[in-house]
Amino acid sequence: MKTYSPTTPSRRQTTHPDYSGLSKTKPRKQLTRRLKAHAGRNSQGRITTRHQSGGHKKLYRDIDFRQNKFNQSARVETLEYDPYRTAFIVLLKYKDGERRYVLAPSGLEIGSEIISAESAPLKTGNRLMLKNIPVGYQVHNVELTPGRGGQMARSAGSFAEVLANDGGYTDLKLSSGEIRRVQWGGYASLGKVSNSEHNLTVIGKAGRSRWLGIRPTVRGTAMNPVDHPYGGGEGRQPRGTRRPKTLWGKITGGRKTRNKKKWSSKMIIKRRK
Repeated sequence: MKTYSPTTPSRRQTTHPDYSGLSKTKPRKQLTRRLKAHAGRNSQGRITTRHQSGGHKKLYRDIDFRQNKFNQSARVETLEYDPYRTAFIVLLKYKDGERRYVLAPSGLEIGSEIISAESAPLKTGNRLMLKNIPVGYQVHNVELTPGRGGQMARSAGSFAEVLANDGGYTDLKLSSGEIRRVQWGGYASLGKVSNSEHNLTVIGKAGRSRWLGIRPTVRGTAMNPVDHPYGGGEGRQPRGTRRPKTLWGKITGGRKTRNKKKWSSKMIIKRRK
């Protein structure tokens, strides 16, 4: 983590991951595009997600979550920052000259060679079929449905641990503690996702939140009764409702939100704590 000398009150607290190991290059133009900023508004201009607006202008990097150029090795050209995700990304150059961005696993260095194959060498960054990954290995960017592309374990520092391969399914232990069963015909990349220190970031000042597109969040107890179930009263008041509620009076905290009839519930062997 990078820290600063306390030249101002906010600098005293500010920390962020050390970016000195990243490549000093601009993102590849052919693999970037501008996404329209909606600031939490819908097509009618009404706020549907609170506390979003502003933020620094940024380019979206097209990430290859499928990595479906099989049996063709690729060399890592650059290690880059991505403003749309917590993890770092790497630019791969394949033997045929094509370049693609993929999630950077921890420990992968510039110049390294990686490959996607049904049964590839067990080396960090290689992508192979789940049934060919031995028990105990850490994987990321895991496919839930074969061929659809990685959907699990994609954020900074996250990984899933292979617990078992049996009967067409692989059991994975996720970072949350949940044990989930997925089809072993899907692909996963070896290693854990880079930038594992991301969770230690201290924003330091309100202005840095605004750069990230985050608007201020007002506490319910500071509002009037007309604005929130917790509002009103002289001075600091208790909540006044038996169960915690949202701004709209919906019960939250301890209430299960998962659909009981969801088809994939049968794939969850053990729920997260």
